[in-house]
Amino acid sequence: MSFNKQEVINRCNKMCANTLMETLKIEFIDAGKDFLTAKMPVNSSVHQPMGLLHGGATVALAESVGSAASIMYIDATKEEVRGIEISANHLKSKRAGEVFATAKIIHKGRTIHIWEIRVVDENEELISLCKLMTMVLPLNK
Repeated sequence: MSFNKQEVINRCNKMCANTLMETLKIEFIDAGKDFLTAKMPVNSSVHQPMGLLHGGATVALAESVGSAASIMYIDATKEEVRGIEISANHLKSKRAGEVFATAKIIHKGRTIHIWEIRVVDENEELISLCKLMTMVLPLNK
């Protein structure tokens, strides 16, 4: 199966319509055979009360990217993906700008995928390090 980067990015962005990803303004911007990257603006809409990027918004970005990346490895006409576990280490705070999450495959099994998601800012400084496990299920229409 050939890989078309722009097709993957377009498909991922199309999936975001009318979802939390659209609310958070998450946009997929890069893809490869073993990774997927999205960005999210950091402003008051994703702040916690002290004016910093909310850890929950960061985790939502990480899970969105990792789950979408898992979809690259399945037959979406027969299977679907569910996030089943996520962990996050928030290492640096952020008040404004953008953050970029890149999911890279750690384990690609038949039914379980494990992803490392690095969330960095526009200066490539590590904001959060996350790990996501997804499960591949038969499509239940």
